[in-house]
Amino acid sequence: MEERYDHLKLAQKGATISIIAYIGLSLVKLGVGYFAGSKALFADGLNNSTDIFASLAVLIGLKIAAKPADDEHAYGHFRAETIASLVASLIMIAVGLQVLYTAVLDTVYFKEEAPDLVSAITAIFCALGIYLVYRYNLKIATQINSSGLKAAAKDNLSDAYVSMGTAVGILASQFGLPWIDPLAAVVVGVLIIKTGWEIFIEAAHNLTDGFDKELLDQINTSISEVCGVQGVEDIKARIHGNNTLMDLIILVDPNITVIQGHDIAEEVEKMLHESYEIQEVIVHIEP
Repeated sequence: MEERYDHLKLAQKGATISIIAYIGLSLVKLGVGYFAGSKALFADGLNNSTDIFASLAVLIGLKIAAKPADDEHAYGHFRAETIASLVASLIMIAVGLQVLYTAVLDTVYFKEEAPDLVSAITAIFCALGIYLVYRYNLKIATQINSSGLKAAAKDNLSDAYVSMGTAVGILASQFGLPWIDPLAAVVVGVLIIKTGWEIFIEAAHNLTDGFDKELLDQINTSISEVCGVQGVEDIKARIHGNNTLMDLIILVDPNITVIQGHDIAEEVEKMLHESYEIQEVIVHIEP
């Protein structure tokens, strides 16, 4: 149990780094985008400014998830992390819609003016910076299986792609194609909405106790291969923050003792912990 709380503290560090990075990126992009006349870079800066709140929501969720179990939360507060991911996704979708709306208007009522080249250089450096943050957060999120930090990492990667797309649009405007800059802002809005929607679907799936069927079938097969298990009568699993909760019924030889049945159940639990990092398991034995 202590290990899981340590993991949450590590995830909090990643979310904090994201917040600091987004504060810097939004200030730079909004400033350069405004003074250099780049609608795409300014839209990207708006995206990063809302990413601050999205990452802050993840950080708050992680802090709540780190609270120990109490009388009203026997399983702990781990699911707060998933709720935070859901909130972050809604923020991203709302901002994406606003950016898309503004960008479409700028494209329809286009005024021919090429943004300064410094906008492209800014976008490229910002893309590299947030990509490094993505690599850091992805490494930690994969290591500790944190849904909240995975959402933050997806947001980081999306922003890296968005910034590169922004740079392409600005560079194209330098070659007599200034209309590509506001059009790039449209792409920025679409990408923000897409990323937010993907995070929303995953968070909603976890909150409604959904679980990957292919993974569940794989776990089922692994359980059947444990010595003493003659079959799996039933198996259920759900995501609880960065943990997996599992309930299963296994079939054993009706002639063995209670102690032998208990030993088989412990072997199943040990296998699930070592192979799938599942620690919360309720095993019911039937002859």
